[in-house]
Amino acid sequence: HNLVSDNCLLESKVNSLVKNCSCNSCSRVTRFPRYNDPLKLVETRKGRCGEWANCFTLYCRAFGYESRLVLDFTDHAWTECYSEALGRWMHLDPCEAIYDRPLLYEKGWGKKLNYVIAIAKDGVYDVTKRYTRKWNEVLSRRTITTESSVVSVLTSITKERRRNCTSQVLSILEEHDNIEREALERDLRSTDDAPISLPGRQSGDKQWRIARSEFGTDSLSSSSCTVRICCDEHVTKIYNAFSSILHKFVEDSLTASKGVEVLKILRATVVDLKKLPFKKRRASLKPNSIVGTSLVHQLLPSFKELLNALTLKSELDSNGILSVCLAGNPVQTALALPVALHALDELISDLSKCDNFSKGSLSFPLLRLNRICSGAVLASGEELPFGIATAAFDGTRMSKWEEPNGAKGIMNKEHSSFCLGCWIMYKLSANVQELVAYELMSANDAPERDPMDWVVEGSNDRGSSWLVLDEQRSEMFDKRFQRKTYNVKSAGFLSNMFRFRFLAVRDVKSTSRLQVGSIDLYAKQN
Repeated sequence: HNLVSDNCLLESKVNSLVKNCSCNSCSRVTRFPRYNDPLKLVETRKGRCGEWANCFTLYCRAFGYESRLVLDFTDHAWTECYSEALGRWMHLDPCEAIYDRPLLYEKGWGKKLNYVIAIAKDGVYDVTKRYTRKWNEVLSRRTITTESSVVSVLTSITKERRRNCTSQVLSILEEHDNIEREALERDLRSTDDAPISLPGRQSGDKQWRIARSEFGTDSLSSSSCTVRICCDEHVTKIYNAFSSILHKFVEDSLTASKGVEVLKILRATVVDLKKLPFKKRRASLKPNSIVGTSLVHQLLPSFKELLNALTLKSELDSNGILSVCLAGNPVQTALALPVALHALDELISDLSKCDNFSKGSLSFPLLRLNRICSGAVLASGEELPFGIATAAFDGTRMSKWEEPNGAKGIMNKEHSSFCLGCWIMYKLSANVQELVAYELMSANDAPERDPMDWVVEGSNDRGSSWLVLDEQRSEMFDKRFQRKTYNVKSAGFLSNMFRFRFLAVRDVKSTSRLQVGSIDLYAKQN
């Protein structure tokens, strides 16, 4: 619907702002309550930046992070979390899927900031200086009241919020306050981020962003997204961990069918762990009629690497029951469990197809070793917030990379296909690697968006020049979450960047989009 008018009123029943939005084509009115209770928002799963920031801040606090809800008086909201590792507060914008880029709004969107206020359980803070390098200009727009009044009001609220804190807690909070005040003044004079290019606003309809003067002025706003770092080391560790398990199967002369039953026990344990509260995960390894207790105990040492990858450990109680429980940061376990579940599903499927399971079977793609991880990703475009570029490398079926304009292009008569401005680049975190294989997986829905033609390229000079490593034409994914494996023919080329150029989708007539469930890159083993 083309929203042309907002009729706002207070509705005491929900104690919230309600917008009645009418369409100028059919006169239909859509009621949009702006709930403030994050638990209600988890139920409705609808909203704009305020609702997103509200829910995301709730999640951060639920995971144990010291968190703030940040309100920008020029109409935006996001989150800040305190990083113990960095010793400072970090900017986190769930709508834009961007973190630690506080100049995004002033430099990328072109916002004219005035007041940016952070609200926490222990106080309210003026953090405007973190988000600007033009303080004098910002000061000229801070006209609601005097600066001394701002300080006085926020100090009074903060004092009230801390009224019941112990002296020890107060001491820690005051130390943080002092560190932050110094950091805010230091940030104002910093030039470290001067060369960083930041995009205009990515979320919301294009015309709406332009009307709000938040579209930005650089090419990133319309043709690409921000550079994102892949936090996927756990995916590589999980893939590698299956090597010791499968080698143990061969060593103990287990048949493929019995190996499948062992993997099903591991899968059932992962499912049980996923259902439990993330800080209290504990489940037993339950033998079945095919795989007895003695065999599970015999194979236990081969499970250790997988358990380590999941930040788990095994424990044997006095009754001889073997359990798996947390061994470290529960957040790491929460991230890794879905990856392990999906990897087990694929391994069970692959192993069940092995007619003669032996040492000769222990090769790619049954074993997916030396997966490249922890690189930086840049794409021609992405769908926020659910289809960001790094979703292609997170090892789980629950996400995908989606390029809104990935199926648009011009006809290439030579190849009878579309040559698209649709690409995704992966920059290695260190050194160079020889790409020997890669895998693509179809996403959860819309087969017409599947890639059909593509080129894989490598660069050894950080993207100045490219060498074609592999090229595929007329590829078809027969089902959802289908993983297809490709060996790279142009072996021997060491790269520090890889690029996929997608030239055609399955049905360009019915969609403007391209989507990929996952991309896995495999390097030559040393």
